[in-house]
Amino acid sequence: MKNATFRQLRVFNEVARHLSFVRAAEKLHLTPPAVTMQVKELEGHVGMPLFERRGRQVSLTTTGEYMLVYARKILATVKDAEDAAARLQRAETGVLTIGFVSTAKYFLMRLLANFRALHPGVDIQISIGNRDQLVSMLQNSEVDIAVMGRPPKELLTRAEPFAAHPHVFVSAIDHPLAQREHLTVEDLRPYDFIVREKGAGTRAAMEKFFEDTHVDPRMKIQLHSNEIIKQAVMAGLGLGFLSLHTIGLELEHQLIRMLDVQGAPVVRSWNVVHTQSKMLSPAAEAFRYFMLEEAEAFLAQRYGMHWPKT
Repeated sequence: MKNATFRQLRVFNEVARHLSFVRAAEKLHLTPPAVTMQVKELEGHVGMPLFERRGRQVSLTTTGEYMLVYARKILATVKDAEDAAARLQRAETGVLTIGFVSTAKYFLMRLLANFRALHPGVDIQISIGNRDQLVSMLQNSEVDIAVMGRPPKELLTRAEPFAAHPHVFVSAIDHPLAQREHLTVEDLRPYDFIVREKGAGTRAAMEKFFEDTHVDPRMKIQLHSNEIIKQAVMAGLGLGFLSLHTIGLELEHQLIRMLDVQGAPVVRSWNVVHTQSKMLSPAAEAFRYFMLEEAEAFLAQRYGMHWPKT
């Protein structure tokens, strides 16, 4: 069934509705041979007949009856999506309040520019914080929608992943580990780490990685900004653990080294999140839809070249 098309499902549904290839052809503005061809192709994907034909009489087979249930579910879902798209096309005005973790600023501003080009009448207000602060913003209805990594368990939310979010170990260009390949977690043990503050999603991802690998890292310096951590790493103050999406320029200009560590990158997900109790405005729905449709391809194009080769 994976190669079946929506066109084939629509034709199948129409034939099943009328139990007539001729009537289905009239309704779909197709020729009867075209309808027959679409049904035969679908039957080929299913691997079994969907209709029994006895002269001019047409009836569903048992397989056809089962497949009709699922075909109608699929077509209903597609219709809902088309209706949603139609509503979103009218989201030309309103205020959209977006909260996001600071790590997202490295790609989200460009996406917001693309979104505004599609919806120039939408006014955008932005709030930035770490994960814990963003959870508080959602809880207090200070933002319509949030872009974050780990979705909150503290609230009833709808969290939808829109792209992979890789985290990597980094060092200065001249660090002793910088030229080595196939590092183990044990190779990291002797070196100091520069880390984000408690409550930051990056810090939580790093702690989970070391907990799973039974290594206690030497966390010597704690900083509240990815930018400061990058500067400290490049200066040789220690190793870092950062989102790949924060270091694109540094990697491109060979200012920082991404370490080849077993088990890394640690891949989480980026999510677009809102509370279940909140009815999203047309502008917020438009932004949600935009992120789910556009963000993954944008990130893959921008950062795909920096993924570690396996």
